[in-house]
Amino acid sequence: MAIDTDTPTTPSVREPLGTSRLSTRDKLILFVLCAAQFMVALDFSVLNVALPALGSDLGMSRSALQWAVTAFALPSGGFLLLFGRIGDLFGRRKLFLTGLALFGAASLLATLAWDPASFLTGRALQGLGAAAIVPTGMSLLTTTFPEGPARDRALGISGTLLSLGFTVGMVAGGTLTDAFGWRSTMALLALFALLVLPLAPALLPRSLPQSLQGTGGAPAERPRLDVPGAITVTAGLLSLIYALSTAADHGFARADVVAALAAGLVLLAAFVTVESRSQAPLVSLPMLRRRTVAWGNFGGLVTFSMMSTVVFVLTLYLQEILHLSAFETGLVFGVQGVLSAVAGAWAPRVIGRLGARRTLVASLAGQGALIAALLGLNAHGWSVWLATAAVSLASMCHLGAIISYGLTVTSGVPDEEQGLATGLVTSTQQVGITVGIPLLGVLATTSHDLLAGVHTVLAIDAAVVLIAAALVAAGLKVRSGTVEPQPLRAR
Repeated sequence: MAIDTDTPTTPSVREPLGTSRLSTRDKLILFVLCAAQFMVALDFSVLNVALPALGSDLGMSRSALQWAVTAFALPSGGFLLLFGRIGDLFGRRKLFLTGLALFGAASLLATLAWDPASFLTGRALQGLGAAAIVPTGMSLLTTTFPEGPARDRALGISGTLLSLGFTVGMVAGGTLTDAFGWRSTMALLALFALLVLPLAPALLPRSLPQSLQGTGGAPAERPRLDVPGAITVTAGLLSLIYALSTAADHGFARADVVAALAAGLVLLAAFVTVESRSQAPLVSLPMLRRRTVAWGNFGGLVTFSMMSTVVFVLTLYLQEILHLSAFETGLVFGVQGVLSAVAGAWAPRVIGRLGARRTLVASLAGQGALIAALLGLNAHGWSVWLATAAVSLASMCHLGAIISYGLTVTSGVPDEEQGLATGLVTSTQQVGITVGIPLLGVLATTSHDLLAGVHTVLAIDAAVVLIAAALVAAGLKVRSGTVEPQPLRAR
């Protein structure tokens, strides 16, 4: 059990340095959990470059191609909170393995798809599998590795691979499509699942969910799932993700976008009302009132949404203004991926010195400043060097924000609620990746002058991140030159 304290941490109460060293079994568990997260991150981007070839092969129109992305995003974002709570109540290990099996089978279906319907079915089932894998995988990680240096290191590796998976997907998607066709991108995901699934059952710990454990040897009462809460939050997230994904291609004026956006907001408002009255809520409102949970997730939402927008508009800039090929564009983001991996290796050390909260604020400030530097881009060829340097360094700060916000949100949360906390973390990731491009990217795609549109998006993006850094610092009471209070373990 963790308690909060306002007393600065001293060396006598820190976790021993040796706890950051992982045993062979710990490393294998971490490999399985991180490989699964990497696989899901890869799925977000590996298909993007292959969409034109996919549409030509399966006879999908340009407007229909958005569903190749939306069919995955809808269930993967919509069911995260629900599956995170189901894992808490009935067993994370079982749900994680089920999600892996479903993801692998769905990837195989998408690989062998014979028409648009079969392909989109495979993509939707991939998203459903991802919704089970991500929150349960994060919960298994945070409950396997104790709070302190070991968890910091594990989350650092996981965060690095999450960021690297998105970047590798962009590079690998173009390479595989050129060499073997679009089906190879889906086959790669099936191979990943085939690699991880046989290892997971033997390595992941078998533990009864705390909600099912009784006292004094007596069996516990079977927990109840908050069905009204599950229906309202899942339907609300599905509606919002649909509206934002569709608006990215067709704008916000379409009737179905307006209706879905309104329905999503109404359903989420109803969800808050349901949770305030439920005896066994899906989301604990007191948890959402924790400063660390609320402000940590706010910082995570901003860093994901704004960085995904930067990657999107830079892809347009590099290919349509500087006229780089898809492969050359991939190399730019390849540099970004390498430096992100470096940042992932160093982030736990930085967090160990500064604390998660101060690292989150500093990372957001650095990300915003480096995005602002991209305003110097122009139509001259040398700008590719500015783009490469600034986006790569911004991604290092972005990765620091990813790792530190996850630690901020989950620190001090009891084990039986880790699935809920990590479900919020991963929902923030998914929503952030989904909303940024529709909200800002459309300013670039609809602009008559693409370079001016890119500058507008980057200026707004940088301002949002810098303002968020200031708000998170105030919300978490982070002050310059002070030692961050750390959660202590009750003895």
